[in-house]
Amino acid sequence: MASLAQQFSGLKCPPISTTKFSNSKNHYSSLPRKRSVISAAAVAITNAQTRERMKLKEMFEDAYERCRTTPLEGVSFTIEDFHDAIEKYDFISEIGSKVKGTVFNTDANGALVDITAKSSAYLPLREASIHGIKHVQEAGIVPGIREEFVIIGENEADDSLILSLRSIQYDLAWERCRQLQAEDVVVKGKVVGANKGGVVALVEGLRAFVPFSQVSSKSTAEELLEKELPLKFVEVDEEQSRLVLSNRKAMADSQAQLGIGSVVIGTVQSLKPYGAFIDIGGINGLLHVSQISHDRVSDIATVLQPGDSLKVMILSHDRERGRVSLSTKKLEPTPGDMIRNPKLVFEKVTSVGLFWQNKFAT
Repeated sequence: MASLAQQFSGLKCPPISTTKFSNSKNHYSSLPRKRSVISAAAVAITNAQTRERMKLKEMFEDAYERCRTTPLEGVSFTIEDFHDAIEKYDFISEIGSKVKGTVFNTDANGALVDITAKSSAYLPLREASIHGIKHVQEAGIVPGIREEFVIIGENEADDSLILSLRSIQYDLAWERCRQLQAEDVVVKGKVVGANKGGVVALVEGLRAFVPFSQVSSKSTAEELLEKELPLKFVEVDEEQSRLVLSNRKAMADSQAQLGIGSVVIGTVQSLKPYGAFIDIGGINGLLHVSQISHDRVSDIATVLQPGDSLKVMILSHDRERGRVSLSTKKLEPTPGDMIRNPKLVFEKVTSVGLFWQNKFAT
């Protein structure tokens, strides 16, 4: 058996061609050098980013330097303008603080007010005025009007504020009453209620108490309801909410000005079989039936009616008892004129009145 070497030596193999390998070498050598190209591009991008970053750094450094050295350079408003803006649009929304606002809508229950806050504020009807009103317009609250309000609460549902004008008016009313008391003047008060001790009257929008002991007339509380009384201040205490007035003091001042024989203007209050009660500046005087005319008056209602305005002469004045006697008979140019032509009596009252004043004086 031939050896393995002999077997292999007997084999003839074709020569290996080098053409394929040489072509393959040429093929790889002809490919582009991608790695070197990518490296160059990366270097270019890195340089561009670096320049951009340097530029931004310079801008920030420049801005920082300007803010540090000249912070207001190029700003179109001053520090004063800034503070004015803060004061205009920023306010303290604490209970009791005052704010200014503009009404922009009203309804049956109140008004919406713009107070430059994050939400609008509301003015309830009951807080629109110190007086009893049925609609805010009665207090002059209409869209477009600008007022100063006081904050009295907050609506938790929408964080809107609740405003009041009544609280401001309430403070002003007490201040006005203190001033009127200091001046010792007579004011008018409308009787709106009563209790066992006296009557309640509205004065400057406040509820004032007038004790029965300080009411000059003998009228009952029911008779005084809805009537206006001349009053003078006795006590004004805002802290205790005490406002006490006197009708007697006011009447005493008025009566001090009444002189026998003087002619005053009065209003018929009521008619009685024996005469007519006449209101002369808050004082009730009696015009007896015998003092109406020189001629006999059988029915007073044919001559006078409640509400009539007339001129009367003071015949007598009992200050202690608060009684005043009046006469129109003495003003008649001729007897019976009050029955026939009362207008003529009042037109000629000046000359006739002067005659009687001179006569009483003597």
